[in-house]
Amino acid sequence: MIELLKKTGWLGAFACACLSMNAQIPVTSEGKPVSRIIVATESEPSRQAARLLQDFVERISGASLPILDPGAKDRPNDIIIGESTREAGEDGFLLDTAGKRLRIMTGGDKGAIYGVVTLLEDYLGVAYYAYEAYTLEPNPSITIPEIHHAETPAFRYRQTFSYGNEDPVYKMWFRLEEPGETFIDNMWVHTFDRILPSTRFGQEHPEYYSFINGEHRPGNHSQWCLTNPDLFDAVVTQLDSIFKANPDMRMISVSQNDGNHTNCSCEACRAVDEYEGAPSGNIIRFLNKLAERFPDKEFSTLAYLYSMRPPKHTKPLPNVNIMLCDIDCKREVPLTDNASGQEFVKALKGWSEISDNIFVWDYGINFDNIVSPFPNFHILQKNIQLFKEHHATMHFSQVNGIKGGDFSEMRAYMIGKLMWNPYQDADSLMWRFMEGYYGAAAPHLYQYQKIMQGALLASHQPLWIYDSPISHKDGMLCPQLMKTYNELFDKAERAVADDPLYLDRVRLSRISLMYAELEIARTSNDQDKAAIRQKLDRFHEWTTRYGVKTLNERDNPPEEYYALYKERFLPQSEPNKAAGAKVTWIAPPDDKYKSLGETALTDDLYGGTTYVESWVGWNGVDGAFILDLGEEKTFTSIESDFLHQLGGWVLLPKGGKYSISSDNVNYTAFGSFEFPEDRDPKIKFVKGKASVDQPVKARYIKVEIEALGMCPSWHYGVGYPAWFFMDEVLVR
Repeated sequence: MIELLKKTGWLGAFACACLSMNAQIPVTSEGKPVSRIIVATESEPSRQAARLLQDFVERISGASLPILDPGAKDRPNDIIIGESTREAGEDGFLLDTAGKRLRIMTGGDKGAIYGVVTLLEDYLGVAYYAYEAYTLEPNPSITIPEIHHAETPAFRYRQTFSYGNEDPVYKMWFRLEEPGETFIDNMWVHTFDRILPSTRFGQEHPEYYSFINGEHRPGNHSQWCLTNPDLFDAVVTQLDSIFKANPDMRMISVSQNDGNHTNCSCEACRAVDEYEGAPSGNIIRFLNKLAERFPDKEFSTLAYLYSMRPPKHTKPLPNVNIMLCDIDCKREVPLTDNASGQEFVKALKGWSEISDNIFVWDYGINFDNIVSPFPNFHILQKNIQLFKEHHATMHFSQVNGIKGGDFSEMRAYMIGKLMWNPYQDADSLMWRFMEGYYGAAAPHLYQYQKIMQGALLASHQPLWIYDSPISHKDGMLCPQLMKTYNELFDKAERAVADDPLYLDRVRLSRISLMYAELEIARTSNDQDKAAIRQKLDRFHEWTTRYGVKTLNERDNPPEEYYALYKERFLPQSEPNKAAGAKVTWIAPPDDKYKSLGETALTDDLYGGTTYVESWVGWNGVDGAFILDLGEEKTFTSIESDFLHQLGGWVLLPKGGKYSISSDNVNYTAFGSFEFPEDRDPKIKFVKGKASVDQPVKARYIKVEIEALGMCPSWHYGVGYPAWFFMDEVLVR
């Protein structure tokens, strides 16, 4: 028989068929276990991988595979998890069915977990989309085909923010890290004040802190005077204690506090900055000294805002990690394709020439309006490829993926996939997600995204991470397109009307469009207020029903927005007697707000949470102006609207006063107000109000505002002027 097979040429085919059959692994049969899971090495990732596989095999087949401890004697059809392989790097894995066993081998760290995820996803038909949202194909008899499959991720560290991370399976599925898993004591960014608290060292050693505008300025967000030798010794002492308390961890961030233009300008620091051509030179010199002092540790530091550009002469040591941030870049096109992005690309290329250890911190959402439309999906793949091709080994995409955020589930899904492998087709990922997550509504929502993307590009309007939907009301959010978008969402809802799960997902994604409508509506007095009230009520109903907790990175809740919208933007019972009043400047605002202020202060339209529209700003100086009401009017109260937004260096002024006149020559005091210090990071609208018991009559009102001046020691901008912004002046 053998000879016959040889002669006819069938021996090879027969042998291959046998080998192929032998390589297949029956895992379950008719709902009963066949395979056993053997944990080859005692480690938490191997244990997690075993439990994950056991869990999903049972969900698919109904059979629970036993998990055996290291040392158990293996047999055919067993699944062995956790052996090492050289075919994959850190977090990578090898799936191999040789010898009638399935081996899920690890290249290090969590490779075994990610091997299990790939097995479930690519070979067993499981798809995970979002928080506790997945699909699978029930099958009582699972057979694993012949496999020899190795993967290593593009980045050794991958992180993003998403409410999905609260689901432990989701976090494993998308191969995500948490800072606390890698960085000692969760010290991964803005650590100067954690390492050397200003409350402890500032009073006794002000010389440790930045010299700004004539003096050293210790504070919660102060930078260090990096040329001070005593500072270095103090930092070494602090770090030594931290390392001894965390002997099993290697990486720590020693990085500037948040804030721009706050680096030290003492003579010694300035000299280094000038020689190196950038403030990063001081930082890298300091970090190199630490890296030499502790060669067994890895030190991460920021290239962020004032420190983004690389130094001309000093190179980071191999154990110095550069955390490069593209915070100032616009997002309507890839980073290579607009001016702001090209500045970052130039910095990225510069760092990549002197370091192979780069951590890119990317920003992918509107932080001031997280629930506003932000169609940046078309740039994700190209940007992540750019990072990979310029020596980035670690990547964090800060998308603040809250529930109710603009397609936050899809954004987190695509980013998670692309951080693992940037060379997947991004559009295919988008469609795969939509089809699995939205069901029959997918074609309509896909069309929605594509139309908005095209409209954004056609408008030539930048997409900014501190943007307002109002910036796009004549472009991608113009009335004609808003009508189209709503029609598509209506179709999407009808397509899944009989499926409550899909319908809820569609409506959750619609919240961003509803928010944009409400924000744009408040910029015009020519609106159907009853229709706006209906939209506002529905927005409130849906954000409550679906558990939307915040609208911006400052944690302002939808309930607050609902109340303030009714108060500020819907008709008031008493009209404003200053509406349309002429403004004459005494102490005018910053030049870029002067023209706006001539109408915005009295146009009966209030500014929102983003100071890029309606608000009129003064930078560190007092403000004063006169309102001409056009004729004498009777009133009992005057109030002005002020913005509190600490993240934008927008603080409340000290206070202000009002005085009145009938002839614009002789003024009498009307009243005054004062603001207490407010350190709350939430965005607020605060009224500066004065009133009298008996009505007064006047034509002219003088408004005088006393600025705070410099940002206080606890603020990001310590030592620099604080802005104050005001909007509507109400007279009643």
